[in-house]
Amino acid sequence: VTNKSKHVTAMTVFFPLDTARLRLQVDDKRKAKSTPAILAEIIKEEGLLAPYRGWFPVICSLCCSNFVYFYCFHSLKAMWLQGQKSTPGKDLIIGIAAGVVNVLVTTPLWVVNTRLKLQGAKFRNEDIEPTHYRGIVDALVQIVQNEGVGALWNGTCPSLLLVLNPGIQFMIYETLKRHLRGGVHRELSSLEVFAIGAIAKAVATTVTYPLQTVQSILRFGQHRQPTEQSKLQSSLRSVMYLIINRVRRSGILGLFKGLEAKLLQTVLTAALMFLLYEKIAAATFRVMGIKRPLTSR
Repeated sequence: VTNKSKHVTAMTVFFPLDTARLRLQVDDKRKAKSTPAILAEIIKEEGLLAPYRGWFPVICSLCCSNFVYFYCFHSLKAMWLQGQKSTPGKDLIIGIAAGVVNVLVTTPLWVVNTRLKLQGAKFRNEDIEPTHYRGIVDALVQIVQNEGVGALWNGTCPSLLLVLNPGIQFMIYETLKRHLRGGVHRELSSLEVFAIGAIAKAVATTVTYPLQTVQSILRFGQHRQPTEQSKLQSSLRSVMYLIINRVRRSGILGLFKGLEAKLLQTVLTAALMFLLYEKIAAATFRVMGIKRPLTSR
């Protein structure tokens, strides 16, 4: 199982959690309830398969996104290092650069799949207008015709800021690792690595979640846009406007609507990846006839 297929498996298994998160982010009139209650409501109102609506476009976007990211990452790494040994710091900088390229290239796909996921949803907010896209290509064409080419890059500004998410995660991970070792240089067990990895991911997700909320609202494209001459100024102003507007309407917690579903998805995905990694590693060692080491990095 490659890293890519593990991502696809995890996204498929926990896709309903992503559906619950997105509904809470874009529909500000929907009351924040527990994730199971939100999913039960969606199934009751829209049918059993509603939590999986938009699965195919999301998987297509995920595969494209992974390809662009890893291609850029390895190309940039080869160009910069030129045979020299890499360090975690250099990997982080290359990762952020690859993330920026990835955002600029794949944002149109994420805009389309956000809209396809929400098409046909029963919104509490009556101002939301229904869309009629027949698929990925039709959605791209309709968005360009009705809203202009620029609309395909809605949400680019928060997406670029969210590229720093792995950086925050990396810092938290390294800090927790130092504390766990307590000054003694020892290898951490695979369970310890998983635990601090999951904590670091959960903290980084929580810290950057308001930006993820704004990103979803911008991609959905049904917000009122503050007019501004400069495109960059307009993008930054949109982010600030949406954050202030959400706080004014729903309080600070309004920015964190859907966080429970996102954290569940994040931690369960990490657990599934870890489980798959452990199973694959064990099978590989067995096939190769090597005794499995007790600890891993």
